[in-house]
Amino acid sequence: MRILMVASDPMEFPGILAHAACVSSGHLALDWSRSARLGTHELVLAANGAGAQRAASAVEAALQYFPAEVIVSTGFCGALAQELKIADVVVGTAISTGSRTFQTLHPASDRQHRMGVVCSIDHVAQTAEEKSRLRAAGGTVVEMEAGGVAERAAARGVPFYCVRVVTDLADEDMANNFNRALRPDGHFATISILKGALRHPLVRLPELLRLRNRCLRAALVLGDFIADCRF
Repeated sequence: MRILMVASDPMEFPGILAHAACVSSGHLALDWSRSARLGTHELVLAANGAGAQRAASAVEAALQYFPAEVIVSTGFCGALAQELKIADVVVGTAISTGSRTFQTLHPASDRQHRMGVVCSIDHVAQTAEEKSRLRAAGGTVVEMEAGGVAERAAARGVPFYCVRVVTDLADEDMANNFNRALRPDGHFATISILKGALRHPLVRLPELLRLRNRCLRAALVLGDFIADCRF
């Protein structure tokens, strides 16, 4: 099967690549892409920055050269449900963008995971208060790209899945302002984040280190889960 997997950043893919063979650099007009084999599947992994528009562009660019039979939105997410823990895998039952809802398919897997509605918004949910509001509206996790991927998959008539892994908790506020550091190209201005952290080093620097460690762990857990999935 030919599977297109779309995330926002290459750091979301190392766990998948650890299970893959025949990995090669992609030739797509995207920020980052790789071709690989995972078992009997032929993969294209695409990362084109944060946000629905960047993710939708990744789908369109990939489908010009890779006739995917399945499209998967994947990567990190924030927990909205209090019971979710770091590195918990969540399979989307639907994608809610606020104005639209997209249904998803469910991969079969013997590995532990949760299921729920993925809220796809246009910014980083930085406060526990905002996460609580999204939870009250029916969301289980929150992220920024799945809505764009789901819309393009629906328009193209390609089966769609969403598989995410938790990197921040429902009751956590973020001290670092990631929204202020998000550039128009869908990437976070690292220098801006570091400068802000250095102005408040006792709180913001430990948060950045903690988030980095969580992301490294979550990416590996996500890769193990994806490798076990039957799409």
